[in-house]
Amino acid sequence: MSKDRITTLSTESLAASARAAQGKGLPPVDRWNPPFMGDLDIRIARDGTWFHEGSPINRPELVRLFSTILKRESDRFFLVTPVEKVGITVEDAPFVAVDVEAEGDGPAQELIFETNVGDRVVAGAENPIRVERDGETGEPSPYVMIRAGLEALIDRKSFYRLIELGARRDGWFGLWSGGEFFPVIPEDDLPET
Repeated sequence: MSKDRITTLSTESLAASARAAQGKGLPPVDRWNPPFMGDLDIRIARDGTWFHEGSPINRPELVRLFSTILKRESDRFFLVTPVEKVGITVEDAPFVAVDVEAEGDGPAQELIFETNVGDRVVAGAENPIRVERDGETGEPSPYVMIRAGLEALIDRKSFYRLIELGARRDGWFGLWSGGEFFPVIPEDDLPET
């Protein structure tokens, strides 16, 4: 059987299995341990766009469906159903946080993130915020945990809005949410205002 035929069958099979597994909430991918069937030519770009065989997947409902069966194991990403597991490529984080709302302020503040695939989470102990800095440029890359090892890269506009909500604590400039303080940058590294 040709590789293209296997890819087509696997993609269709994944979609059908994912639809069948949907009920209330997300499918229990953490409990599924099906056989590994190989890698599919599916890639999630840094901007959150999903590609199949080099072409963007332009059906939001299919991207959302696939996002519900995404699983991370160590440093690899898979689409998983009760009967098969296939590897995919993720350039950075599998999701992008495209919006953030703030309720309350100070330690009682809650930051509510929405992803490009419709997930909503409140940052806190189970959904921490972290910021990595590029070693050469110093450019920040902020992330929030969405579920089970799957993070969202926080988009630029949302990050700028978060910085406006920042606070200082113990030598750090950072963010409060869900009773947790998330350091963003050492106070000594803040630009003079």
